[in-house]
Amino acid sequence: MAETEKMVYIVTHAGEDPERATFPFMLATAAQAMEVEVVVALQGVSVFLAKKGYLEHVVAAGLPALKDLVNSYLESGGKLLICTPCVRDRNIEESDLIEGCELIAAARLNQEILSANATLVY
Repeated sequence: MAETEKMVYIVTHAGEDPERATFPFMLATAAQAMEVEVVVALQGVSVFLAKKGYLEHVVAAGLPALKDLVNSYLESGGKLLICTPCVRDRNIEESDLIEGCELIAAARLNQEILSANATLVY
């Protein structure tokens, strides 16, 4: 039996660069359709993407709605890992995050990367 492939996408942009915030989720949902295991990790300013109500305001011209991509990704079983120190630095409470997020630290992200076939940073 073939081993499942795994991709990790690290997002480092939010509303200040909607294209860079959207592309990883486009790739992640496409990978899910290809039956690839996918993990998306939010670091730095991108943690705002996990804040309730924020996605409605991030729109990249000519690209699918980020809110729809994130919802589809999560509904398809995707993991959305959020940098705990990044959230703390921005005074975001865990209760402010959308459902399906998991707060993590460096060791967990390193484990995900080490177990992946590829890691991409946007």
